[in-house]
Amino acid sequence: MNQNNAISRRAFISTSAAGLAGASLFAPQLLMGADKTKAIGFQSWIIRDTIGNDFPAALKMMVGMGYNSVEMCSPLSYGKYGFSSLQNLKGKELKKIINDAGMSCVSCHFQFQELKTNLQERVDFANELGLSQMVLSSFGLQGKPALTDWMKAADELNKVGEQTRQLGMQMCYHNHNTEFEKLEGQLIYDVLLNQLDPTVIKMQFQVWVVIAGYKAADYFKKYPGRFISAHLYDWSGVAEEQVPIGKGKVDWKEFFEAGKTSGVKNYFVEMNMPMLKESAAYLKNIM
Repeated sequence: MNQNNAISRRAFISTSAAGLAGASLFAPQLLMGADKTKAIGFQSWIIRDTIGNDFPAALKMMVGMGYNSVEMCSPLSYGKYGFSSLQNLKGKELKKIINDAGMSCVSCHFQFQELKTNLQERVDFANELGLSQMVLSSFGLQGKPALTDWMKAADELNKVGEQTRQLGMQMCYHNHNTEFEKLEGQLIYDVLLNQLDPTVIKMQFQVWVVIAGYKAADYFKKYPGRFISAHLYDWSGVAEEQVPIGKGKVDWKEFFEAGKTSGVKNYFVEMNMPMLKESAAYLKNIM
């Protein structure tokens, strides 16, 4: 998502979930026994307001819409964005709440500063939560960074990734549309792929860059083994209008075939609330 329109998780309009609270729930025991390759995941940012009010209820609501996997946001750094009610919970306590709702959690977003200054603590939290992947949500570069600023940040993440690898945790990088702009005649994302060390950093691809003319499947095919997860969106083809997954411009058959070949392990929907239930139903069928 581009920063001019704040199309990142900070850009999504908070939508009340009250009307969805009565959705019928799938049996948690059936979901927990589901094939892990068919996990229907979502990014917790999209229901942050509901999470802030009642975390277990928020998860059960999402189970009722067909999701059985959640990607969290680090409560300690996302407190002011709706996760403050989770800040006093230990990783193992969060894991129990998630599992009790009938969900799994293998991935969580973290901000750069907490990774650089409190890495051991965050890895300990990740282990308690049962994660296999820690994802940097953004470098957080301010103003108009030069290409060298992006490259320097990538070098810093390589150092973090080397440490997490030694601690048994996979570090990942999540893009927004900003990385699909050009600086000095070069696409920022392509420069990052060259700068980030593939032995310690995996990539999480944000499909919303389709509005800028870029396809996830193309990157999966070109860089096999580099991508471990993706954030899913679909696009009507008009302005920045989202539509439920399966009703837009993304070729999902190509996407999942390329993802499987490339080694992508996890998929997380990160769309506006009205799109979630229909998107889950489509993913259940195609996956």
